[in-house]
This record gives sequence, C-alpha cells and structure tokens, in this order.
Amino acid sequence: MLPIDLLVHGGDVLTVDASGTVVSDGAVAVRAGEIVAVGPAERLRAEYAPAEEIDARGCLVLPGLVNTHTHLAMTLLRGTADDVTLQGFLERVVPREAELLTPETVAVGLRAAIAESVRGGVTTALDMYWFHEAAEEVAREAGWRLLTGPTFMDVPEPPDGRPYAERLGWAGAHLAARTPAPGTRPVLFAHSAYTLAPDQLAAITALARAHGALLHLHAAENAAEVAMVRERYGMRPVELLDSLGVLGPDTLLAHAVELTDAEIAALARTGTAVAHCPASNLKLGCGIARVPDLLDAGVTVGIGTDGAVSSNTLDVLGAVRLAALVHKAGGDPTAVGAEQAVRMATIESARALGLGDALGSLEPGKRADLIVVGLHRPHLAPRHDPYATLAYAAAGADVRDTVVDGRVLMRDRALLTLDEPHALRALNDAVAPTEPARLS
Repeated sequence: MLPIDLLVHGGDVLTVDASGTVVSDGAVAVRAGEIVAVGPAERLRAEYAPAEEIDARGCLVLPGLVNTHTHLAMTLLRGTADDVTLQGFLERVVPREAELLTPETVAVGLRAAIAESVRGGVTTALDMYWFHEAAEEVAREAGWRLLTGPTFMDVPEPPDGRPYAERLGWAGAHLAARTPAPGTRPVLFAHSAYTLAPDQLAAITALARAHGALLHLHAAENAAEVAMVRERYGMRPVELLDSLGVLGPDTLLAHAVELTDAEIAALARTGTAVAHCPASNLKLGCGIARVPDLLDAGVTVGIGTDGAVSSNTLDVLGAVRLAALVHKAGGDPTAVGAEQAVRMATIESARALGLGDALGSLEPGKRADLIVVGLHRPHLAPRHDPYATLAYAAAGADVRDTVVDGRVLMRDRALLTLDEPHALRALNDAVAPTEPARLS
C-alpha cells in the first residue's frame, strides 16, 4: 500500500470536474498537499495507507469554496454601515478605516474572518485591503489560502500613510520579492475608476502585467458610480477600463452590476472575469447583476461575499443560494441553476482568479482543498440531488470539516489552527470604545 497523508472516504464526492462527476461512496487521497487519486472508497482504501483519515459517510465531499471578492478585516466594522447606499457606505467606512486600521488591527480582523470562513467551508479568498502584509502572516499561521497584495486607492489620508506617489515603487518591490506558494499568484488591487485617475489605472495595469499578477478592481457597482465616472471622463466605468487596456484575462472585476450589452461583449472579448456579490449588491440597493447574460456571453463568473460591512457575512454558501435564486426573479427559473451556482463558487471562482488548473475541483494534480458537508440535520433530508441540497438548503454551518492544502483546519466543527475564543475577544477589544474615567 502506498503511504499518503490523508484519505477522505465514504461520502458522495462531487468532483466538479468538466463532466460533473459524482462518486458515490467515494474517496479522495492526498499527499504533500496535492490530490493523488479520486475514486471509489473501497478501491482507494485498498491502495493507500493514510497517516490521517476523515470518515465522510453520509456526507457530501466537494472542493473548498473560493471567495473571489472580499475585504476580510472589515469584520472590525461589521454593523456600522447598514441600510445605506453605496455612497453612504463609503462616507461612513472610509473615515473610520483611517482612524482604526493598523497592521495590528488588520491582523485581529483577519483572524476572526478566517475563523468565520473556515467554518463556512471557504478555503481560498481574494482579499483587497490595507496592510496586506499583516494579512498574509495571519493566513500563513492558520494554514489558510489567501490571495492578497498591494492596494491602490488615491485618497487624502490612506490608513497606511503611504501617498500614491510612493505606491508604485513599493508595490513593484513587493511583487519582485515574493515567490507565490502553490495555488496562489501575485495580485494587485486598483480600487476603482472613481478613486483612481485614468493615468494611475494605466500605470497599475502595466505593473501588474509586468509581474504576471492578477489585477482586481471594483467596477460598475451601481448607477451612481456609473454616472460619476461618465461625468468625469465621458465614459462609463467598463468603457473607460477597456479604453485604457485594463480589461483582459488577468483582470477580475468585482460586482459589474450596471452593464450594457456592449460592455458585456467587451468583457467576453477581452477574457475579463467577474466576481458576483449578490448579498452586497442587494443590501446596498445596487441592483442585480446580469449574470445570465454574462454566462451566455462566455464570461467567467465567480462568487464573492464582499466585506463583512456591506454584506455582514463571509458565508459563500449563502451567496450561492442568492445567486441561484435572485436571477429567477425575472421569470425564468432556469436562469442560474443549482449546479451552476455551486460551480460558480468552486471551479468558476478558481478560473476567475486564473487558478483553475490548481483549485476548484477534486482531480489528481490539484491542490487538496476540500470540505465535508454533513447531511444529518432535518433541513437537509431527504437528499435527491446533491447540488440542489447545497444551493437551496445547506448553509455554512453545515460544513463539518475543512481541508486546505491537505491540512485539516476544521474537524467535526472544531477549529484546529486558530484559537477562536481568543480571536473573538481580540476583535471585540479592538473596536471597544474607550471607557470613561471613573470619578473617585
């Protein structure tokens, strides 16, 4: 028998491969962080001798969920900007960030966010936020897959105190010094066309291309943003980005709610991907993205939660449910089906990050990111279609085990690489108001 590190066996394995293969009573064999075999449990148990096992009988085993757009340390500000428009949200959050954010507080917010994400079966996230170095360190300690990097947002008082004039050199040095770990890639974040001028966007794009980095930015999130950009530059956001050469196969746009037919065609033509964030879009009154039209045009669409201020949750399975439901409101119940929605949170999200060859499905040669979803609760019984169960009935709290790079981060709902009580205490302490001095 061949020695391996981990064998997950006994559940129904949703590989999410090109054929949508489901292996009943299946197994996944893992060695050195990589999937080495997927197949019937009986055969793999006879071929491999694992150092560690996960018994998944009566459960679903599927690829880890991929969050393609979030601001993780915004857990610090959850509940501080509710029931406002996008513009009202920014007016509240940006000044508070300038006051609150430091490398230490970002680390605190990250630990809580990783705990929440791991509990919800999220194994990878693309995180646009300040003090990314602190975020990288926390994720590394927890064994969690994080894609992050320098953020560009030309505001008067950025939380890190670094003016825009210094940021290109700083970001270039960061990219040159980093060797991406397996299952990751370099990333640059350009906040948006309304916080960066066209020449700045072009320069950031050139830097990203020079280093083979993914470029991620907000675009066309609501009608007010579109009107603002058009008033300034005479073009809509996606039109402007196209004219500047920002669009392309290494570019991922967050939201993309307000799109014309021509803009959808431009995304398809350039190979630009979209991170669909249905919870945030609904909560901020931004509208409903034209996801069925994007999919019909051949645009890669992944799932994101946005930050824990604009959506109040990092629950990707919750976003899967919304994505499967909200597009049916136009009268077509087939607009985004259950299997499509699950694929959007797994293999399509991986492709949106340019990592479809390494993540997003359970196939030999890919990184061993997987989750086990328990099916032993009333709201999940009986199960006739595993994708329908996941998209319409399951929630993040139903995830039992979470594995990243072959390392078990959560087993039987217990976090193994994070001190959750400490993380929550630190989060509350970081945002607690200073107590008034007591009179003697």
